[in-house]
Amino acid sequence: MTAFGEWHSPAAGISRKIFPPGGNIMSMMIRFDTGAKGPAHAHPHEQLTFVISGRLALTMSGQTHIVGAGEQIFVPGDVEHAVEALEDSVVVETFTPLREDLLAIITE
Repeated sequence: MTAFGEWHSPAAGISRKIFPPGGNIMSMMIRFDTGAKGPAHAHPHEQLTFVISGRLALTMSGQTHIVGAGEQIFVPGDVEHAVEALEDSVVVETFTPLREDLLAIITE
């Protein structure tokens, strides 16, 4: 378990911290080491991924999109997507509605 704003590592080369949510929206910051991969998955939540630094290859609906610092990409709900860090990267992901699966790992 982890606390809001505390870094934790869900997978090799990836660390994240989840911020306190609003009523129907939440966000988290994620750091990726070069080559780190977020496996293909889908969730019913809409997602915005804003790249603060670095470059990522985000694959969804069979297409790969390269997104870099200062760019954002929208992932619709229920669309399978995966990510690979092309270089060390930092992103902020925002979700609506709340990701109860992520909030479940938080201890206040």
